[in-house]
Amino acid sequence: MLAGIFTAPGARAPMVSLDSALAVPGRGLEGDRYFNKQGTFWKERPDFQVTFIEAEAIEALKRDYGLALAPQNARRNLLTRGVALNHLVGREFFLGEVRFRGIRLCEPCAHLQELTGLDVIRGLRHRGGLRAEVLSEGPLRVGDSFRVNN
Repeated sequence: MLAGIFTAPGARAPMVSLDSALAVPGRGLEGDRYFNKQGTFWKERPDFQVTFIEAEAIEALKRDYGLALAPQNARRNLLTRGVALNHLVGREFFLGEVRFRGIRLCEPCAHLQELTGLDVIRGLRHRGGLRAEVLSEGPLRVGDSFRVNN
């Protein structure tokens, strides 16, 4: 399930929580830094348009490492619940009406650690999320269901 939607207008700008967003192939979420070609990592590898993270990973960060990280501060666009994102690398899947392809894991980095002021690299290693490509245009809404193509 889609538990949260977040966008930022620029590379270091704060993430804003939304109830819905328009996903556009080759661009990402309308109004987001990647959509506007301003994301920090978009410049290095422009093969993805959105990032995902599991709500369970953020909860485990607090439970296992004592680090409270608000979902928007994870700097990922889409917060999921009940979805094993690591298994989606190289696979196509749907969130609501929108089709995506998992590109690669979105490991935590020094940039994220600097922006949050927390030791997130250790706590989110291999659970930092998924970078994905948008394959079809459509609306995303908090609460949308998730399904994987076989």
